[in-house]
Amino acid sequence: MLNLVNNGINSCNLPDDKGFFGTYGGSFIPPQLQEVMDEVAREYERISKDPEFIKELNDLQTHYTGRPSPVYYAKRLSEAVGGAQIYLKREDLNHTGAHKINHSIGEVLLAKKMGKKKVIAETGAGQHGVALATAAALMGLECDIYMGEIDVMKEAPNVSRMKVLGAKVIPVKSGTRSLKDAVDEAFKAYLQDPINQIYCIGSVVGPHPFPMMVRDFQSVIGFEAKKQIQELTGQLPNSVVACVGGGSNAMGIFSAFIEDSSVKLYGVEPAGMGLDTPNHAATIAKGTEGILHGFKSLVIQDEKGNPLPVYSIASGLDYPGVGPQHSYLHSIGRVNYKTATDREAVEAFYALSRMEGIIPALESSHAVAYAVKLAQESKKDDIILVNLSGRGDKDIDFVMQNYPLVDYEPVENPTNSYQEFLSHIQIRRK
Repeated sequence: MLNLVNNGINSCNLPDDKGFFGTYGGSFIPPQLQEVMDEVAREYERISKDPEFIKELNDLQTHYTGRPSPVYYAKRLSEAVGGAQIYLKREDLNHTGAHKINHSIGEVLLAKKMGKKKVIAETGAGQHGVALATAAALMGLECDIYMGEIDVMKEAPNVSRMKVLGAKVIPVKSGTRSLKDAVDEAFKAYLQDPINQIYCIGSVVGPHPFPMMVRDFQSVIGFEAKKQIQELTGQLPNSVVACVGGGSNAMGIFSAFIEDSSVKLYGVEPAGMGLDTPNHAATIAKGTEGILHGFKSLVIQDEKGNPLPVYSIASGLDYPGVGPQHSYLHSIGRVNYKTATDREAVEAFYALSRMEGIIPALESSHAVAYAVKLAQESKKDDIILVNLSGRGDKDIDFVMQNYPLVDYEPVENPTNSYQEFLSHIQIRRK
């Protein structure tokens, strides 16, 4: 299933041996931490070619995570939207409910092979925290999770799950009390004892080798989906769509299609309350080159290079940077980076729930929202593959409290237009 060697994503020799994707990436960290990162890089390089490690990882993905996750044709949504046919890669059906388990299992397994006693991490929406706590419980390691105080309150179900699994959840009260600040605190904790613990970064960000390593563990999504969509439809998709915060789910599914020039790739960033306001987290749309959390990429920052506060309704997308490979793919024009607003994401959240019986995470709802737009502009026989990166259990209470449905009337005809459906679910934020 998962093959970390010769899987096609390194055919352009990226990253290079210093962790750069073109001019992006690298490792900009203190010498003490660099020695530790060099050790992690050497061990990953060795272990990623070890048939025993790959077999153990594959067995866990199959019998524990529940891979392969299916690809599903969203028939009613496609009919309502008109235009292209929308398919969903169902990462929401993984154990723990999101794609985050893919790299968490890999990182904790690597940590155990390296003799580490504890894993630490940041989390925004809580999905990475839950996945890492799950993997740590499975393999008998301690687990500390740093989470912004705002996200602790917003994502209460996931906080409870982490605690039940035995993780220590540490609320971060500094700065904006969100994902960026959680990363800051986790790095500080890592520096205090890099020998007995390892920082398991939750996306394709951070210093080398993490953008490469997390991508490789997540590439199972793309290689599964590529085979599945061809079996279902007899062809490659015309387009692949995924949400982008740090960008791990997107790099996971994009990896298998990067060299297929006929397949258009779309990364969807959070436009929040609008790109003309400061309340968004659209790093590629609005960012400039800078260094954040030990790597060079596009960053939403001020004129002095300090990260600016960012915002998204989806806690997992609320980050002022983006994975360096995304910045590189943007610079060469291989991936088209678009945006979706909070409102569009909530509409997609309700539409997928009511039309397909699938409650998506707010993060994934951004991808669904853009896929709807794209479908409306496409030919009827075009195929759009969306990475449904997570389920929305964690978001239900927040959405119902802040974006309740009012004046709802059932849609009598399932082939009604998407816009007509939206007119029946007038969403008003309290």
